[in-house]
Amino acid sequence: MGCCGDEENDDDILNPLSPTSSTTTQTRDDSSSSSSDGHTSISPMNSHFSALACRDTLRLIFEKLPIPDLARSSCVCRAWNSVASDQEIVANAFKSPWKLKDVVGKPASGSFWRDNSLGKFAISHRIARGDSVASLAVKYSVQVMDIKRLNNMMSEHGIYSRERLLIPISDPEMLVGATCYVEVDPCAKREVAVLYLEDGPDQKSMSSCSLSQKSADSSGLNSELGKKRVLESLRRSMQVDDATALYYLSIADGDPRAALSQFSQDLRWETHSAFA
Repeated sequence: MGCCGDEENDDDILNPLSPTSSTTTQTRDDSSSSSSDGHTSISPMNSHFSALACRDTLRLIFEKLPIPDLARSSCVCRAWNSVASDQEIVANAFKSPWKLKDVVGKPASGSFWRDNSLGKFAISHRIARGDSVASLAVKYSVQVMDIKRLNNMMSEHGIYSRERLLIPISDPEMLVGATCYVEVDPCAKREVAVLYLEDGPDQKSMSSCSLSQKSADSSGLNSELGKKRVLESLRRSMQVDDATALYYLSIADGDPRAALSQFSQDLRWETHSAFA
């Protein structure tokens, strides 16, 4: 003979969930729980809610979610993961907070979409004669250290080895209605959504690092060990990073003295321009 209430409980287990279910049934049912305010919360895996396994329904729901919630949803089950990982849904969630018009390009890393903070975006600035990190910081209203950090630069003279710099975005309004391009910057060594204020993306601006390396390879330094020693000596003399030293070595056809002389001329010109 069973305990009192066994028959009633057995009957309740066979009944579908309903708003009139007893408190005892809600407590024992693994798929539902009572909150402190008396409302019933339903687990997304509850078999009585088969609609939550329908791709069309899930799509309508996930299109309203921000990036963090999409990431959590993708961990629930395979059905949810397949919808929450949909490229169109994720891209729209990435654009939504900033009211972007479009994001062009496919990320090299799938984790790119997981963070759509303002730091994931950058302005592409083509370096012109007279530019310095300090002047660009003033122009774009950002900090010098932020520019150096974003571009993986140890020294301000690192701009001489590049054709462009990535500039952090300080005003989110710049992104409203804009189109960004997903790019892996070879010099900054990071993947960002790049905003072009003037022209569109130019493949030539992305090849500065490889171009400098090619020039150094043809400079007549036969020994790899010799290259490293000369580059290290030049870097110490200039007190700059490797990329800058390599740049001056390449434009001087491998002549360290000529490279140092050219660097000194540029440094004097830059100092004179700053105080002019």
